[in-house]
Amino acid sequence: MSLLSVRGLVVNYGHVEAVRGIDFELVAGQITTLVGANGAGKSTTLMALSGLVKKAAGEVRFDGEEISSTAPHRIVGRGLVQVAEGRATLTTLTVRENLELGAFTRRDGAAARARDIDHVFSLFPRLAERSGQLAGSLSGGEQQMLAIGRALMAKPRLLLLDEPSMGLAPLIVQDIFRTLQRINAQEGLTIFLVEQNVKQALKLAQRAYVLENGRIVLQGSGAELLGDPRVQAAYLGH
Repeated sequence: MSLLSVRGLVVNYGHVEAVRGIDFELVAGQITTLVGANGAGKSTTLMALSGLVKKAAGEVRFDGEEISSTAPHRIVGRGLVQVAEGRATLTTLTVRENLELGAFTRRDGAAARARDIDHVFSLFPRLAERSGQLAGSLSGGEQQMLAIGRALMAKPRLLLLDEPSMGLAPLIVQDIFRTLQRINAQEGLTIFLVEQNVKQALKLAQRAYVLENGRIVLQGSGAELLGDPRVQAAYLGH
């Protein structure tokens, strides 16, 4: 079942067409990735889904409802939550305070939120060890874990991740990707992953799209695109 459907999405920055009429589907319960080079339009696509940039044309439907004119905070309230590129943790607040702020749209009580913080700590034990530390004192990998944990506190139905591997050591990246795979497998969370680390992303995803110069040029399963000579030549150095 399609959880999110995009048809003819166009996003402009002034006279520059950053996203050029793309179509794609996100199937409920799957990990889907959008890969491509820097400047291809990947982050712009995510921001359009979250309501952070206006589309010039096209349709975005989340769970059957058009959301293109919906305010960003209301999109979050519906269950579409984005982890921004660069993590954007609140550095002068503690780890726990950051997590608590992730639940600002919820109305289900302190006990439920406390249980979910414990769940985030079970996914990312390093955060539990540092719960009282200021977010600004964390390493880059720990801040990325916190950003994902904060998004999970909003109880997403669809989690958007923008370049979660950026600037991180390979072992930390593998750890984060394993956790995302675990969340998807155990909890059925739908994930849309934007990544420059094409190999890691295609290994993780059930479905994949390749974006070049604002257009989707290839699509298929993650395994199919990982084995595609065009992808290997353009992104994997084969």
